Amino acid sequence: MKAFAIDRTNGLCALLFILFGAFFAVQSLGLEIGTAFRMGPGYFPLVLAIVLILLGAIILIQAVRFESEPIGHIAWRGMLFILPAPIFFGLTVRGLGFIPSIFLTALIASFASGRMKPLTALALSAGLTLFAFLVFSYALGLPFRRFGPWLAF
Repeated sequence: MKAFAIDRTNGLCALLFILFGAFFAVQSLGLEIGTAFRMGPGYFPLVLAIVLILLGAIILIQAVRFESEPIGHIAWRGMLFILPAPIFFGLTVRGLGFIPSIFLTALIASFASGRMKPLTALALSAGLTLFAFLVFSYALGLPFRRFGPWLAF
């Protein structure tokens, strides 16, 4: 008979999903829920929280059924560059404007890979900035400031 074993990685992931789902479900109960046809402000967060709890339960079942692999190397460099990039964008898009913020955000995130060379990162950031500018400005026609007041253009 096989001893009870749980995949630690998936078990931890399932636990986080279930805890976050339960937290947001409890928080959404403080809002008016409404019905499926007349949704209140708490309806959508509650549905998403339930989906998160269900996903956590499915992952937990799989974590119990299959053998675990050890948790590997944590990509600290990736977290150091990728996680702050959208925060940087949110904090600077009004002050710097859309174009410089997109460029610098892409430049920050591109260095998450240790194999990224500076010239390649600059080219990638410029290409992404041009693409985002064309899509959001011309294709979608969104009204945003291309250059913000911090640059005094």
